[in-house]
Amino acid sequence: MLRDSATAKLGQLVCDFTEGAVRHRLMFGGGRGQALPKAVGMKDGKTPLIVDATAGLGGDAFLLASLGADITLIERSPEIHKLLQDGLNHARDAGGDIAEVIKRMTLLQGDSKDLLPTLSPDVVLIDPMHPPRKKAALVKKEMRLIRDIVGTDEDAVDLMRVALETASKRVVLKWPRRADPMIGLASPSHQIVGKTTRYDVFMTG
Repeated sequence: MLRDSATAKLGQLVCDFTEGAVRHRLMFGGGRGQALPKAVGMKDGKTPLIVDATAGLGGDAFLLASLGADITLIERSPEIHKLLQDGLNHARDAGGDIAEVIKRMTLLQGDSKDLLPTLSPDVVLIDPMHPPRKKAALVKKEMRLIRDIVGTDEDAVDLMRVALETASKRVVLKWPRRADPMIGLASPSHQIVGKTTRYDVFMTG
């Protein structure tokens, strides 16, 4: 049961794939040349089968699906899962090119540590809910609201270990650019670094 404050914050969140930032990213983001598609291995015509193990509101998964990837989204928060399902349903009903993207997205509700071993992904994408940054203003309002509802992912290292045992090609950890490496993991095979975000890529194949 959500506390009243968390319920109020949930009411401020919207999952919409048909307009706004997500739509703009689809139209003008730069295709497979963007950091995330590079990190998951979408190059040289390759289109891996991807699991987004920490789906949130689905923005990253939508981008990858818009570039042709079949992607399974896993979200364990019932509240965020419902928002995401409503957003997918709305986009599907809207028809057109957005609906075609949504067809490549499959949403599951549950704990990725349990569900990943039942799937056979080439790539697992993990974007854990991080502890608050010292400069909280740098964190988008949407992300602050989600964190206030679901908390931080204290089991992120355990999830990474399950992902490394599951993905046939690579695991991609989305992480703040200047954050220390996740404790308890070996060094990544390589990194793709952006302005505020870096992708730590762990090759498994």
